[in-house]
Amino acid sequence: MAGALKTLLGNVIKRERAARGISQEELAARAGLHRTYVSDVERGARNPSLESVTKLAQALELSLPALFESTSQARTRPLEILLVEDNPHDVTLTLHAFKKVGLTNPIHVVTDGIEALDFLFATGRHADRKTEPPPEVVLLDLNLPGKSGLDVLREIKTNAKTENISVVVLTVSDRIRDIAECRQLGAENYIVKPVDFQNFSAVTSRLSLGWMLIKPNGFAGPLPRVNL
Repeated sequence: MAGALKTLLGNVIKRERAARGISQEELAARAGLHRTYVSDVERGARNPSLESVTKLAQALELSLPALFESTSQARTRPLEILLVEDNPHDVTLTLHAFKKVGLTNPIHVVTDGIEALDFLFATGRHADRKTEPPPEVVLLDLNLPGKSGLDVLREIKTNAKTENISVVVLTVSDRIRDIAECRQLGAENYIVKPVDFQNFSAVTSRLSLGWMLIKPNGFAGPLPRVNL
């Protein structure tokens, strides 16, 4: 199986599992597979056998054709982003940076930690999102009113429905202590503000999500890796 297809299949399996509120461990048990194997499949790091893919589809209560159809549809499905930022200036800078390069991905903006959790769990102000899948990436400022970024990160990563969302922490510095704490809680990466397309695309490429960034001309493909 080609590398791009492995990544697509892994992301679809992860998305379908998250939509059902199933942990990785539970999915592995249902499919009769080792959790490490399932983790590798979801990360696109393993070339799964047809037998294993069939078991995973059954564990997700999907037919094999339906799983592959979802994988095919995912090729053109844009990355959905949630920006959690209370500073209007930083929000403007981030949106302007994406607009400047013609990014057309859906970007939702919330301004405090409580609303971020409402959006992710379809509660409170965002109860109307119950039928919507969660975003694939959360850009999370650490200094938020109501509930801190660390608390939001902790809740995301301890809930089976959201634990596999990629969380990229937004910080004003690259202090080792702050970054280490975020990684310990489950953050995949960090960006020193202000956010621009270059550092964001570098992060998403490392998360195997670069192929989901969509430009207006219809191009959807891996973005070049950029050293932070």
